[in-house]
Amino acid sequence: MKRYVIFLRGINVGGHHKVPMAELRSALEKMKFHNCTTILNSGNVLGETDENVSEEKISEQLELVFGFPIPTLIRTYEMIDRTFVDAPFKTIALTKDTRLYVTFLKNDRDAAIALPWKSPDGAYRILEKRDRLIFSVLDLSLSQTPKAMEVLEQFYGKEATTRNWNTIERIVKKARSH
Repeated sequence: MKRYVIFLRGINVGGHHKVPMAELRSALEKMKFHNCTTILNSGNVLGETDENVSEEKISEQLELVFGFPIPTLIRTYEMIDRTFVDAPFKTIALTKDTRLYVTFLKNDRDAAIALPWKSPDGAYRILEKRDRLIFSVLDLSLSQTPKAMEVLEQFYGKEATTRNWNTIERIVKKARSH
């Protein structure tokens, strides 16, 4: 069986689009995923399957189960682990206000900006784009996350989902322990 990480966009945010994790695991198991484990409450699932995996098929099925659209992005666990090992964050000076992010793009889309890119106030930096990944850094002492996410959407579109690097660390730690 092949291991996957399934990322759901826009669930359990601000009391909207509630998706209970037990129901999510059950819905995925009905789609022939096995050993489903959710990480946090924000739509991160580790699962295994022998089936052909389709983001659209999973998204459509989850919409039937939960009653609203749930954009879905899937990556192999091996890709997530390689991303974790090879991320360009090693030289970033971390403070209590530093947030590291990785954005998963549905389609490989280039933006008309030179990388690395920095916002005019210096708070948000896009370090690198690799394959369908964007690595970025936010200094919360200068700006807040929603503005940074708006910048990403302007450059790369809305068919993407962003995760805090701490979430990626949790996913990798959980997967490596199994």
